[in-house]
Amino acid sequence: MDFVIFTLAMGALILGADFIVNQSEALALKFNIPQFVIGATLIAFGTSFPEMASSIIANFDDKPDIAISNIIGSNIFNISLVLATIFIISKKNRIEKDLFAKDATWVLVSVMLFILMSIDGFIGKLDAILLIIIMVTYIMFQLNGSKELNIKRLNKLDINKDFSWIKSVGLLIIGFFFIISGAHFVIESASAIANSFGISEWIIGIILISFGTSLPELAVSISAVIKGKTDMAIGNIIGSNLANTTMVLGLAGLVKDIPISLKDNIFDILTMLVATIMIIWITANKIYSRPIGITLLIILTLFLSETIDKIK
Repeated sequence: MDFVIFTLAMGALILGADFIVNQSEALALKFNIPQFVIGATLIAFGTSFPEMASSIIANFDDKPDIAISNIIGSNIFNISLVLATIFIISKKNRIEKDLFAKDATWVLVSVMLFILMSIDGFIGKLDAILLIIIMVTYIMFQLNGSKELNIKRLNKLDINKDFSWIKSVGLLIIGFFFIISGAHFVIESASAIANSFGISEWIIGIILISFGTSLPELAVSISAVIKGKTDMAIGNIIGSNLANTTMVLGLAGLVKDIPISLKDNIFDILTMLVATIMIIWITANKIYSRPIGITLLIILTLFLSETIDKIK
């Protein structure tokens, strides 16, 4: 029964995030907010809403292991599964943007900061504020350096011309209800699953929850690749991972301090670090190929194998 609740709750979480992104975009356009601003915010945060809700609710409910492991696992899955899928299924990888390596470096900076902040055993409120500042700074960097890209990206989006206040506000309320209630039941059912199988909440968070919250990135990226927008798919992964290790972790840390043990979870943290370095190397050298995709899948296999061994 817990698996059923988890599946339904994850569906509500993802659906709620979709409602919020779409209606927030419609409201922003209604108020004549520049499209590149929408691109640098909603597109950056949109697919990270499930991680954000799950980690905040988990920390609020005194389940810090789920809050942290969800972020780490999601970053690993985004690179080793989603990015790998992009490279494998994409027939022609024509990348228009040359700044991906710089963007990916922001992710590495945030990951290194997370590791340094964890040395004392917890992510405190000052740490959380610093992480949020990094995300805000990155958005400003995007606005100043990538306006044309964001405008081009958003001109292709389907905007409903028949705007309705009742519809937009109503769907926003429904979206927030779905994402908050969905996150709550995801955390509770995941904890019940962990207890029933005698495994740690960390393992459940880093595998089950993080995979589920990475599904929006996978869906958006596959859709973008099919439409010939591989650069958009890669940008989605980079933006999502940065949002995870800055805004998501920061907001969760503002709720209350998050305890974290580098010693106990060193393999998972190092896997996230290696995967992040890999994406910088890939983007810096512009090696967007199937062999690279297979290499990333091998990293995922090693990660899953080590995690399964911990369960045993």
